[in-house]
Amino acid sequence: MSEITLNLIAVSVFSVTMLILLGPLLAISPEGLATVTATLLGLITIDQLGWQGRGGRLLVDWLSQRSPEYCDRIVRHEAGHFLTAYLLGIPIAAYTLTAWETLRSGVDGSGGVIFKTDGIDRAVENGKISQQEIDRYCTVWMAGIAAEEIVYGIAQGGRDDRLKLNLLWRQINRPLAEVPLKQRWSMLQAKTLIEKESDAYGALIDAMAERRPVNECCELIEQHLQSAEV
Repeated sequence: MSEITLNLIAVSVFSVTMLILLGPLLAISPEGLATVTATLLGLITIDQLGWQGRGGRLLVDWLSQRSPEYCDRIVRHEAGHFLTAYLLGIPIAAYTLTAWETLRSGVDGSGGVIFKTDGIDRAVENGKISQQEIDRYCTVWMAGIAAEEIVYGIAQGGRDDRLKLNLLWRQINRPLAEVPLKQRWSMLQAKTLIEKESDAYGALIDAMAERRPVNECCELIEQHLQSAEV
């Protein structure tokens, strides 16, 4: 069960509890409370089992989008992934910044920056993934957290990114005790890349906020890299 679903259940239980306490004052019948409770839990169950929690994700994201800081965090987080992936030569297929964009585009999972991972998937399956490739992907996965920390000091997102690194470690049969150290190392590498190319990163944030296509975002990064070399 996802964290979003658990949060929705907690909110629903709290809301029903408050209704029970305030029911006599608001003249709400016990039958009405039972109906509200059954409806809320039924909707959550249907969403979780039939829609893989997408409804809850849409609701939470829609409410969160009302906050300018939340929107800024999202675009900075995803721009961190995008920039480091480009710099490290990992092909980018697409990106989304809201749950609705993710659903509408048909992308699996929670969206964000979507990479073309056929290469690493085959390498893992064949047991032939190199240390260099491991380092590249780990750096990109931790780059969203690093980008948030650069501005805010602490990251609110990144749960799925950490899970990807954990999953990779299981797939390549490496000790899970190494994961925290690898996460810290990868975040440090990502921060270094983002801060070194801060102009390209800033321009990329603006471009992604405008939902400019992937190819235009890549061209923008390249223009700033060439300008820095002159």
